[in-house]
Amino acid sequence: MITPAVLISASGTMILSSSTRLGRVVDRTRSLSDRLQEISSGDPETEFFEERRAMLYDQLDKLTSRSRLLQRGLTSFYLAVGVFVATSVAIGVVAFSGTRFGWVPVVMGLIGACFLFYGSMLLVFEARLALSTTHAEMDFIWRTTRRAVPKELVEQHKAHYVHFRKKRND
Repeated sequence: MITPAVLISASGTMILSSSTRLGRVVDRTRSLSDRLQEISSGDPETEFFEERRAMLYDQLDKLTSRSRLLQRGLTSFYLAVGVFVATSVAIGVVAFSGTRFGWVPVVMGLIGACFLFYGSMLLVFEARLALSTTHAEMDFIWRTTRRAVPKELVEQHKAHYVHFRKKRND
């Protein structure tokens, strides 16, 4: 009966972490939405207007995907908690009644572990997507500032590349 309790605790930790991440995605979405609305009501002749608008729209698109992944992950973790609680109850029932259905808690525990694993994989995908949005925003900032600062400064600094990312020639 100890193993399901430990896995319930692990699932709870994943729920807490995912809920925090989802809250941050919601806050970021609201912030970017406000910025996009500001830019859209502004003067299209301002510097980098189209680039900013495209970057904000791309960020909102990725935030939508992140929120969906986090929602699926949370659902999976909640299901894991429910199955692990049912596993604990099944272990107690089997131990108390002495029936020959000892395989039921094992199967339930494996199902709960599958939910926990699936939710963890979703969080891996979400974390990679979060990193890609950060890289995209930093690339945008790098491109726009290169056009805004004196050429001497641009030539002093090399572009920052991350392993496994395509080089961009602007």
